[in-house]
Amino acid sequence: MNHSNSLQQAEASVFRDQFGRNKRKLRISVTDRCNFKCVYCMPEHPEWMKKHNLLSFEELYHFCEFMVRRGIEQIRITGGEPLMRQGVVHFIAELQQLKKSGLKRISMTTNGHYLKQYATELKQAGLDDLNISLDSLDAEQFEQLTGKKLQPVLEGIQAAQQAGFQIKINTVLIKGINDDQILSLAHWAKREQVELRFIEYMPLDGDQNWSRDHVVSEQDILDHLAQAFEVKIRQDQGANPARSYYIEGMSIGIISTITNSFCGNCDRLRLNAQGELFNCLFSTQGLKLKNSIQQLRQHLASAEYMLQQQLQPYIWNKAAGFHAIQAQQKLFNPSHKTHSNFRKISMHMIGG
Repeated sequence: MNHSNSLQQAEASVFRDQFGRNKRKLRISVTDRCNFKCVYCMPEHPEWMKKHNLLSFEELYHFCEFMVRRGIEQIRITGGEPLMRQGVVHFIAELQQLKKSGLKRISMTTNGHYLKQYATELKQAGLDDLNISLDSLDAEQFEQLTGKKLQPVLEGIQAAQQAGFQIKINTVLIKGINDDQILSLAHWAKREQVELRFIEYMPLDGDQNWSRDHVVSEQDILDHLAQAFEVKIRQDQGANPARSYYIEGMSIGIISTITNSFCGNCDRLRLNAQGELFNCLFSTQGLKLKNSIQQLRQHLASAEYMLQQQLQPYIWNKAAGFHAIQAQQKLFNPSHKTHSNFRKISMHMIGG
């Protein structure tokens, strides 16, 4: 069978892993740079990727086109802070062309700091969804967590609402630091009519200080919410990472990777700004695709065939999930207590 026939056959099916999970979502980190220093993400002294090592937006577009033809239906733009990379709004506008080929949604996750400036442009470019990080409504606490002021984020959220976005708010909870914000944020979200999602603290922090003792569990969150609300679980959960609940008619989500992993239905792949693909958020090793992606510009069937040959086995061998990867690490390192030997790449380099 020649390369052209092999390629046509490959395009008839989506990428699938060994556990039967089809890959429908692609997250692209367009930069590792961020103006925030969130303690659960950014190291104290980050070593930024060199700008000349980043894939261009043209190269990223060709990769997205390749992936959409193989079943990717949703693309999420992440960082670092994606709005720190010049040209990202134009990139989102370019991605609209892929909706003719099967792409259904284009999303972004942002810290909100620059949204006052960019919200209208993002809407005009065709961005479908916007997730905004907000870890505290207490200005002093927010600044301790992020190193930045709260007010620009609140103004950014308001600008995004005025632009017509339906917003999701992401809150990472850390025990003893901002877990006192659960009820405040729930009341605020209800008042602002935004969907709130609490996220368990995961071992993805830059300086590798994570400990299970710092995790505010899904049950802890539910117990807090029950103090002020009647909490009911949604029956139609789907494949989303958040387990959904209702509080007084408002949807609220909890992403409980540590205590109640959603890995069984995971349909995500992640590409960082240097062209390294990760089949799991907790992968200890990525697949370097930069050279192959750059060759896609030539529109050669051979370039697509070679990229397909790289991707298929790597995606197929995706682990069962977080707990399986952690168990494997402990098997090879019995003294493993936190994630110091479990994770060598932090959240800011791969996005959420």
